[in-house]
Amino acid sequence: MLQEKLHRSANGYGALVVLLGLAAGCIVGFFKGAMAASPMLAMAMILGGFGAILLLKGLFIVNPNEGRVLQLFGSYVGTAREPGLRWTNPFYTKDTLSLRVRNFETAQLKVNDHSGNPIEIGAVVVWNVEDSAKATFEVQDADGFVRIQSEAALRNLASRYSYEPQAAGEISLRSHQEEIAEKLRVEIQERVAKAGVHISEARISHLAYAPEIAQAMLRRQQAIAVIAARQKIVEGAVSMVDMALKGLAQQGIVNLDEKQKAEMVGNLLVVLCADRDTHPMVNVGKS
Repeated sequence: MLQEKLHRSANGYGALVVLLGLAAGCIVGFFKGAMAASPMLAMAMILGGFGAILLLKGLFIVNPNEGRVLQLFGSYVGTAREPGLRWTNPFYTKDTLSLRVRNFETAQLKVNDHSGNPIEIGAVVVWNVEDSAKATFEVQDADGFVRIQSEAALRNLASRYSYEPQAAGEISLRSHQEEIAEKLRVEIQERVAKAGVHISEARISHLAYAPEIAQAMLRRQQAIAVIAARQKIVEGAVSMVDMALKGLAQQGIVNLDEKQKAEMVGNLLVVLCADRDTHPMVNVGKS
């Protein structure tokens, strides 16, 4: 497997000045040779001029966060990363490769989670080329390779975890977003390592139940929320009833027998736990 090696090219500005001076000297020498009736000198100047033009082809520009992958007759020579006007062997081919940070959002995939529920999931992936040799020669298209492998990793991750936790402390797609994001980043990184790509971040951007079960799951979530709320209400009501009975007994406001206490507890629980306003009946005595 090829690995990137830096190619140290020459300063292009100095090479440009030298080559332009050489070309100008060849032009002047050609006219001198022609005027002196010296065909050998004229021919030498012509060849020198063609040589200067050929060497000018060795000039190339490297933009910031860009690499130029150099090859000589099909053999990898190295990658020029130093920005500016550079010069190297004019016979080298110079392919441009962006080293900038890129990002994309995967399609919204329909996958069955670990519990077998169909869900829709999508992710945003941030990446950049780290090894230009691998990105150029090991894969056909680095950008397409990263996209496809990211979707494959996302599908695999979604099938290994449930949408919601099925037990206390269980990692799920919805409840542990940071842990899931890191696991997704690591899995994508393992898949695209051969392309010389570094994954900076991978994070779920869309997560929902599939439309065919969305309503059923919504009702399930609402039922769970209602049960949890009722549990809190009952706990609070029992605590308040206990406080009321203890307060009445300690302050001696009224002495209640067991039957009266049971009636009072029942009435208070009805008032405190009811899901709508109660309408008490006031006893004004017997007529």
